Amino acid sequence: MPLGSIHNLIDSNRRWAFRMTQQDSAFFQRLVNQHTPEYLWIGCSDSRVPANEIVGLLPGELFVHRNVANVVIHTDLNCLSVMQYAVEVLKVKHIIVCGHYGCGGIEAALENKKLGLIDNWLRHVQDVQQKHQQRLAENLSEKIMPDALCELHVIEQVVNVCRTTIVREAWEREQNLTVHGWVYSLQDGLVKDLEISVAGIKELDSTYETALDRLSACSAGTA
Repeated sequence: MPLGSIHNLIDSNRRWAFRMTQQDSAFFQRLVNQHTPEYLWIGCSDSRVPANEIVGLLPGELFVHRNVANVVIHTDLNCLSVMQYAVEVLKVKHIIVCGHYGCGGIEAALENKKLGLIDNWLRHVQDVQQKHQQRLAENLSEKIMPDALCELHVIEQVVNVCRTTIVREAWEREQNLTVHGWVYSLQDGLVKDLEISVAGIKELDSTYETALDRLSACSAGTA
């Protein structure tokens, strides 16, 4: 489909809707009557990272929040509102924070590029970089540093999710909820599990430290 014309998108939508109906005549009726996803995806806005397609889920099976560089901060009412609705209303069982290698936001933060208003948003990524500055400097070559910062950033955002009042209160009432950290590769389409999965506030610190140690060990082997 040629790019540049909005009408092409309308035509493509017509073809998609027809194709879905041909494959399953009840597809849209189910979407209207049912919205019970078990997963909340917090990912990057990058157009190369389509959340549903990556994990093979249909519309209605994955609740999604996306922003530049998949940042989770405690003053972002947009992200927090999505989380609150997902946890308290939809009763999702899993929250997945998913970054991706080759993230422009990560690279801009690492290189301290000046891009305008978004520099303030990417300051949160730079905070992660500064927090782990020694770890990055000691173990990594410049070539793999962006990937390492991407992984560290996801791990820190998992911690931020776990420390929200939304998730902590869910755990206090013994709601079944686990927070995960993943990274997606544009090179091969595969997801890497960073092995930081937290199902309760008491296990957060130990799981966090283990994930950092594992990352350091892997980085040392490839530096």
